[in-house]
Amino acid sequence: MKGIYMDNNATTPVHPEVMEAMLPFFSEHFGNPSSIHWAGREVKKGIETARESVASFLNCDPKEIIFTAGGSESDNLAIKGVCEALKDKGNHIITTRVEHPAVLHTCEYMEKQGFQVTYLPVDMDGMINLEDLKNAITDKTILITIMFANNETGTIFPISEIGKIAKERKITFHTDAVQAAGKILLDVNALNVDLLTISAHKLYGPKGVGVLYVRKGAKMKPMIHGGGQERNRRAGTENVTGIVGMGKACEIAMRDMDAEGERLLRLRERLHKGLTQKIEHVKLNGHPSMRLNNTLNVSFEYVEGESLLLNLDMDGVAASSGSACSSGSLEPSHVLTAMGLPHEVAHGSVRFSLGRSNTEADIDKIIEIMPPVVARLRAMSPLYGKSLNPSVERTTAVCQH
Repeated sequence: MKGIYMDNNATTPVHPEVMEAMLPFFSEHFGNPSSIHWAGREVKKGIETARESVASFLNCDPKEIIFTAGGSESDNLAIKGVCEALKDKGNHIITTRVEHPAVLHTCEYMEKQGFQVTYLPVDMDGMINLEDLKNAITDKTILITIMFANNETGTIFPISEIGKIAKERKITFHTDAVQAAGKILLDVNALNVDLLTISAHKLYGPKGVGVLYVRKGAKMKPMIHGGGQERNRRAGTENVTGIVGMGKACEIAMRDMDAEGERLLRLRERLHKGLTQKIEHVKLNGHPSMRLNNTLNVSFEYVEGESLLLNLDMDGVAASSGSACSSGSLEPSHVLTAMGLPHEVAHGSVRFSLGRSNTEADIDKIIEIMPPVVARLRAMSPLYGKSLNPSVERTTAVCQH
């Protein structure tokens, strides 16, 4: 049975055109790009071609692109590098409670180094209030780091407006745009960002390679020391095959983004409508309109999300209950609890993140599979039984007294 893959926010399969572009750099183009002889020059050319593709994707100068080992490294480099460079000017960072762990845990680390961090709240749709941001700024604020789109709910933040606020106050602004890349146009100038993170494996490129855009003039110290690669900003022999693949993935994203985005939106809405029509007590998590076209996060009340995922897996459907980086945790999603969801509702969440391989047939199959699975699990749930007959609980309580 062919599986249905609905976990594209966790990772995407490598696009065939990306694989084709990478293959020569595993074999005939094998040299070290730092070498000045013919074997190195050909490889160096591949890196610089990829750098130009990524720069075109972000509408920036190729010299502003730093290749890294992935989104987490880029986030770490942005936060630690800026704080190290600007620590004489202040020690205050502003972020949100719903960031990816790569940002949250890095901010927690910076607190241990003597920095102060303000974690902005979000509303029930997972959206921040710009007034909260303005009120959090102090004369010690040196960095604002707020994600472009949430990886669990798909909620899209007003990055351009945040960038304007930061620019007016002369504060460095970084956004983790890993989930937005390939789904939303990323123009670093229109967005008013100083630093921006993307990762190849979220847009049909290979794992193990990412990018940090750093605007010319932005202050940032390197975190990895050694050679002079990436204009002395990130030492280490480059992951050439990964970089070439990332460049190609960005080219494909620019070519296909609009049409694919419209297709995924139709599929997402078909799935949401089908689930809510056939199953009661289904709650949408995330902003109703300011949300990634491919992302549907819903809570099935009175059901445990992990049990849902196991049952879906047995039917060949791959989905998620939140961030892949914390999928082993027994705690409910930090994103959903920050949005005010009770633990029992947050525990019943499932994230369907659609991608290139998904079809209407996939959607219809999930709509067919889900109702009996939810019904079976609810039949075993004491919470569901109480919701159907709350007088039972009240009578029991009176008898105990």
